[in-house]
Amino acid sequence: SLYKLVAGYSALEHRYQIDATPEALAAMDERKLPVYTILIPLFKEAAVIPYLVAGIESLDYPKTKLDVRLLCEEDDDETIDAIMALDLPPHFNPIVVPASQPQTKPKACNFGLLGAKGKYVVIYDAEDRPDPYQLKKAVLMFENIDPSIVCIQAKLNFFNQRTNMLTRWFSIEYSMLFDLVLPGLDARKDPIPLGGTSNHIKLEELVEVGGWDPYNVTEDADLGVRLHQAGYRTTMMDSTTYEEANTAIGNWVRQRSRWIKGYIQTWLVYMRNPLRLLKNVGFKGFMSFQLLIGGTFIFLINPLFWLLTTIFALSQAGFIQDLFPGWVYYLAAAQLFLGNFVFMYLGLAAAVRRGDDNLAPYALFLPFYWGLMSIAAWKGFVQLFTNPFYWEKTEHGLDLEGGGPAAGRGWMIAASPQASGATMRR
Repeated sequence: SLYKLVAGYSALEHRYQIDATPEALAAMDERKLPVYTILIPLFKEAAVIPYLVAGIESLDYPKTKLDVRLLCEEDDDETIDAIMALDLPPHFNPIVVPASQPQTKPKACNFGLLGAKGKYVVIYDAEDRPDPYQLKKAVLMFENIDPSIVCIQAKLNFFNQRTNMLTRWFSIEYSMLFDLVLPGLDARKDPIPLGGTSNHIKLEELVEVGGWDPYNVTEDADLGVRLHQAGYRTTMMDSTTYEEANTAIGNWVRQRSRWIKGYIQTWLVYMRNPLRLLKNVGFKGFMSFQLLIGGTFIFLINPLFWLLTTIFALSQAGFIQDLFPGWVYYLAAAQLFLGNFVFMYLGLAAAVRRGDDNLAPYALFLPFYWGLMSIAAWKGFVQLFTNPFYWEKTEHGLDLEGGGPAAGRGWMIAASPQASGATMRR
């Protein structure tokens, strides 16, 4: 809690590496822009394919310099048929990923790297609505920053944040992470666990570190640590990609359980040899890894604390007092108030900092959201033993017109599906 608070305050002093002003973007010579590879892993995403194509077409980047790779799973006939029904522009390259295990997003992305033409690579999810100038901003930054910075993470948020209480909490959490905590880590030069989308990476260095771990269900966090361990740095950019927030609790729990399972996987992988990790990332980076990635375990412990507190309050059970003497009680009470205060305070500050003042009051109810995260954590923890590499599918396309900062943008009008002779590369 204290570390996140420190990171949040560090974000107040954070300055982006390059100020990509409209004037700087307009001055870029499009003839000299490098080829950009866009990886879009797809699985059961037929409903959002027209929106996806329209969104990519809205990017302000020369179409002849785009290498868009639609990565479809071999057994996903519905998505493949939806792509075939569109008259795709020539820079779209539909690719069928051969059926094999594990069937995960990172495995598909690794397959998509084969023959990639770009100097830089970015991942977008099927429902993403990126800032139209994001690719140019990334190129401008890469060309004017320290060469050791090989990855640039854009900010993420949701276009349907006002649909219900869950989407409001989810939006506050994303604002907290991408507008406060990660910029704070950037300011402190600590390792940055990547988001699952909109991370822009130099292709050569990405291949050098081995691409993505196909067995890790949070391949983004793992890659962020691996890049830092290899001596490279990640920085943040002032550009936002809007996604679709889960509107249903069951769908949200499946997604969050996968994330927490992946964080625990990542922690276990690197802690197989903690001394090597300490040597490679330094003491500050090592402690950051323990608090951010290893701190995931607190979601598992939290319900046990609540259970003990409830039993004691209702029964005044003496055995609890015997097990936990007064000094433990006071420390636990301090963390109860401190932890919840930090969670609410950072959520409120992040919403206001982002300009979403209407979301700020909902930050006061975030402890209930923490309870949902604990449920998802236990689901993911159990699955770590029963089905460790299973990728919990998040269903998209449920609320594409939801109200929010990116809703109603003209560039999101879906292209009408038309019969075409688009070919699928197998």
